[in-house]
Amino acid sequence: MNDALSSTPAASDATAPQPGGGPQPHAIAPAIGGRIIAVTSGKGGVGKTFVSANLAAALTRRGHRVLVLDSDLGLANLDVVLNLHPKITLHDVFTGRAPLEEAVIQAPGGFSVVLAGSGMVEYSRLTPSVRSEFLNVLRTLAPRYDVVLLDTGAGISDVVLYSVSLASEVLVVATPEPTSLTDAYAAIKVLAKQQKRQHVRLVVNQAARPGDGRAITGQLQQVLNRFVTTDTGEPMRLIHMGDIPADPSVRDAVMRRQLLMQHMPGSQAALAIAQLAAKVDSTLLQPAGS
Repeated sequence: MNDALSSTPAASDATAPQPGGGPQPHAIAPAIGGRIIAVTSGKGGVGKTFVSANLAAALTRRGHRVLVLDSDLGLANLDVVLNLHPKITLHDVFTGRAPLEEAVIQAPGGFSVVLAGSGMVEYSRLTPSVRSEFLNVLRTLAPRYDVVLLDTGAGISDVVLYSVSLASEVLVVATPEPTSLTDAYAAIKVLAKQQKRQHVRLVVNQAARPGDGRAITGQLQQVLNRFVTTDTGEPMRLIHMGDIPADPSVRDAVMRRQLLMQHMPGSQAALAIAQLAAKVDSTLLQPAGS
């Protein structure tokens, strides 16, 4: 895997200037207030939105006020995962057709969501208007919740990188497949180089065996140690947050458009998400010294 990661074009070209002279990736934005976690991935189809939604449900069960903000502007599918049919989306807020408060709705599982519109080509690039509107939404909502999960798009587009830059922590979702791991490495490399991040957190979805995720994290860390140096001169640190096992109940819940934490809370994948929520709670959400 090390050779594949170090030699693929996706990994080597990750920090190249974007074609067309468009906006470049951003450094971490100033603190907004509230705990903000970006849930992202190097490629699509790895279960990022599934993790975002079910992690939100698990954190809600632990007593936290949780908001999931769909920041996959233009290709949103959080509404599909949650079986929601919103009348008002971020598109309506951005265009002034509706106030932000009307876009916040309750999701199954007891947490709040703000959904983005789907198929909106105008949100495929980070224009000054999109940047300003999205930042205003986050600044308004984040202080009202214990934690905000940003369900970002996949990859390293300027829209994805901007939404990730607004988060205090980054949770990268990957699967054991080589393409997923290669793209995860490329995304992590960009976060180190462009956003000056010192660490990111990794969740391995669809793990075949117990311990696979920790082994994968160790392999990725070895590649990062060789090729990615942070602003401090130290290697980018990859923190293993947990594995979600390959589990037929996941597909069943997705096809039913139900939260796994509600549909089959005793399944192996649901138990793993509960463990992930416990780790997020203890490492990121508890006051220092508690």
